[in-house]
Amino acid sequence: QVQLVESGGGLVQPGGSLRLSCAASGSIYSIGDMVWYRQPPGKQRESVALIISDGRTNYADSVKGRFTISRDNAKNTAYLQMNNLQPEDTAVYYCNARIRARAFTSPSDYWGQGTQVTVSS
Repeated sequence: QVQLVESGGGLVQPGGSLRLSCAASGSIYSIGDMVWYRQPPGKQRESVALIISDGRTNYADSVKGRFTISRDNAKNTAYLQMNNLQPEDTAVYYCNARIRARAFTSPSDYWGQGTQVTVSS
C-alpha cells in the first residue's frame, strides 16, 4: 500500500510564508511526477506546481515567483515553499504523485488527504 501524507498547512497573514510537505510511504519502487494542487472554497481543484523526477519544474502563472516546488528523492518527499501568500491562495492543498510500486509494473496516481492553508489578517 502507498500513502501520501501532506503537512505544513495553517493560518498565515498576508505576505507570510508556509512550507508544505508531501511524504510518500509504503511499497514504492519509483516516483515520477509529483504535483501540488489546490482547491479554493467553492472552486474547482487546480494544479499549482509540478516537479518531475529529474528536478524540472513547472508552475501556474498565479504562483510563479512566489512558490517553489522541490523534492528529496531519498526521502520520497516533495515540498512546496510558499512565500508572499495572499488571501487568494487560501485553499486546501493536495499532493499527487505517480508511483510505481514494483519494477515492470505500470505507475498509479496517488493523492494525499489535503492540508488547509488560510491566508487572512
